[in-house]
Amino acid sequence: MSKRNKRRNNSNNTNLTQSILAILRKQNSTPINYKQIASSLGVKDTSTRNLIIKTLKKLHLEEKIEEIDRGKYIIKASKNYYIGKADVTSRGQAYIIIEDLEEDIFVNSKNLNHALHGDTVEVYVFKRRKGGKQEGEVTKIIERKKSEFVGVIQIQERFAFVECQDTKMYTDIFIPKDKFNGAKDGEKVLVEIENWPEKKDSPFGNVIKVLGKPGDHNTEIHSILAQFGLPYEFPKEVEDYANNIDTSINEAEIKKRRDMRGDLTFTIDPKDAKDFDDALSFKGLEDGNYEIGIHIADVSHYLVPGNILDDEAYERATSVYLVDRVVPMLPEVLSNNACSLRPNEEKFTFSAVFKMNDKAEVIDKWFGRTVTYSDARFAYEEAQHVIESNEEVNSDTERSRSVEVPENISITGKAYKIDPAITKAILKLDELAKILRKKRMKQGAISFDKVEVKFILDKENNPEGVYFKESKDANKLIEEFMLLANRSVAEFIGKQSPKKTFVYRVHDEPNDEKIAALENIIKRFGYKLDTRDKKTTANSLNRLLKDVQGKKEQNLVDTLTIRSMSKAVYTTHNIGHYGLAFDYYTHFTSPIRRYPDVMVHRLLQHYLENGKSSDEKEYENKCAHSSEMEGLSSQAERASIKYMQVKYMADRKDQNFLGVISGVTDWGIYVEIISNKCEGMVRLQDMRDDHYTFHKEEFAAVGNRTKTTYQLGDEVYVRVKNADLVRKVLDFEMLGHKVEN
Repeated sequence: MSKRNKRRNNSNNTNLTQSILAILRKQNSTPINYKQIASSLGVKDTSTRNLIIKTLKKLHLEEKIEEIDRGKYIIKASKNYYIGKADVTSRGQAYIIIEDLEEDIFVNSKNLNHALHGDTVEVYVFKRRKGGKQEGEVTKIIERKKSEFVGVIQIQERFAFVECQDTKMYTDIFIPKDKFNGAKDGEKVLVEIENWPEKKDSPFGNVIKVLGKPGDHNTEIHSILAQFGLPYEFPKEVEDYANNIDTSINEAEIKKRRDMRGDLTFTIDPKDAKDFDDALSFKGLEDGNYEIGIHIADVSHYLVPGNILDDEAYERATSVYLVDRVVPMLPEVLSNNACSLRPNEEKFTFSAVFKMNDKAEVIDKWFGRTVTYSDARFAYEEAQHVIESNEEVNSDTERSRSVEVPENISITGKAYKIDPAITKAILKLDELAKILRKKRMKQGAISFDKVEVKFILDKENNPEGVYFKESKDANKLIEEFMLLANRSVAEFIGKQSPKKTFVYRVHDEPNDEKIAALENIIKRFGYKLDTRDKKTTANSLNRLLKDVQGKKEQNLVDTLTIRSMSKAVYTTHNIGHYGLAFDYYTHFTSPIRRYPDVMVHRLLQHYLENGKSSDEKEYENKCAHSSEMEGLSSQAERASIKYMQVKYMADRKDQNFLGVISGVTDWGIYVEIISNKCEGMVRLQDMRDDHYTFHKEEFAAVGNRTKTTYQLGDEVYVRVKNADLVRKVLDFEMLGHKVEN
């Protein structure tokens, strides 16, 4: 036999062995014989069947398979096989994240075997190469993360391909002619993968929705929602069901609740808010203390477990806040009407009521269902004006001067006076909130007051300008009392014995490696951290966040610090909340926009009625779903901001901008513009003045000839080179460093 034929036979034998092992893996623990294997492989000739029998015996001798019954085999369990999730990179490679392993398993693109980003897969881990990373091969796709993708359809005569916009989707999707479903060449579409033939490069799919022309505003917004599997409208049957709910405030229900309609109650929300799910009540007591109520819309009164309205709310799990719109968790009849604590209306609420003294110490607390009446609605700007006016209120008397709200900050656009009693309440609540915040910071809470970028939109949703939203005293007033309610509810259930199933919002301590990476970056700006223990780490992080305020590197450092933190999630297993420095924490205060808050209301009421502990596994699954949907919602929100940034910059191609280098990679320099926080990239290959090389340790790109260095944190001038609305990418042209005077 020639060497070539011998090699060919060896190759064929190897392929047959791999095919047999793949079939046995798919069967899991179900034993099969050589006939079933031959049938799966489409083998009909006697010689190949005999080869299958020989291969099975060889694999059995090598202890790779087990003979369960005479002639029936299963794959032998191996410590080299693991189950994990695929994290695909933009280059089409992947890392398989496995819970029981410290190190992720690298998988080359040729060994992905049709696995896509987020899929749960079985991976075979090769022996580690000397000094190298652990590598593996995907041997089985256990569960697809998603089957629907957004992309642009490119139609040929008899078929089409959809090029997906997701950077982690490394392949296009083949669409047969009979499955275009009315899509036209060049349109954005939502496609579903139906199958992926073993020897085909691309999966086969069908168009399930035409989204529109790329670049059109509504097309791009709907594409963002579709990309993350988020809906943008309610099914008709859900709307109909919601519209037929009895939303009246009836006497029979009032009698079951604590009546707090006589207490001074008001809301403080963003100026453009449409739903108000929390209100504060304030009452001075004869003993000199205060009764403060945190009243939350009683959404659980209207959502009955198992009905289609509750099922829809659970599936959504959260409202989605895009730049130009809100995609609500609940239909409008509930979110903006029945459950919204609008002024001069009675509402069913779920309340946490506290008796507090002047030191902001809680003397007594009460939780339960209530009926309330909101006396007034304030925007944050109006409440802030009251605080900044700092009216002289004599707490020993009932006298208090009213505060006049200027037209430019009022909700109505007209100057008006605020009731003296409400002025007094706001000032006292602000005073108590500042004490609560100071205590929290002293206990090791971390103060993330990251500047939010907001766009001023015209009637067609085109961005006309940018402004920065800062958290002021009025925002922090609301924040502290919501935190008090959330923490107190969690403590009330969490400290009970025997232990009861509950929904917690937990935040683990930061990973040491991430903190070390943060330290390595911030030292280039002259900052350092003290990481001796949990408390010193928190204190130095707060000092860092305070020290960078107003500096050119503030947004960069704020962002990097947030990224160094663990991710907060929902779970029934309480480990506390590191960022807030609370041993117990939950979400109780926003049931209009978060489903976990609805679960918390139900569980709290159940336990107030002396109910037994609820099913932990059921609630843990619901927590996992809620955390996942929260993550998808956040990604969609970020994508909408990026889209609007690109849209805003597209009209400013002739302008020069001062920015800060926010990242350096081997393919480009990322620059964030100081005046509007828009980020784009200068490609190294486009820099013609020199050939630049990436220096990883220095976070810098250095010119080989001129030694010109562009380093993380440098201030540079850039100009917009390209603004791609479809890919949501900004390309900048580098103009050079800012020259200090």
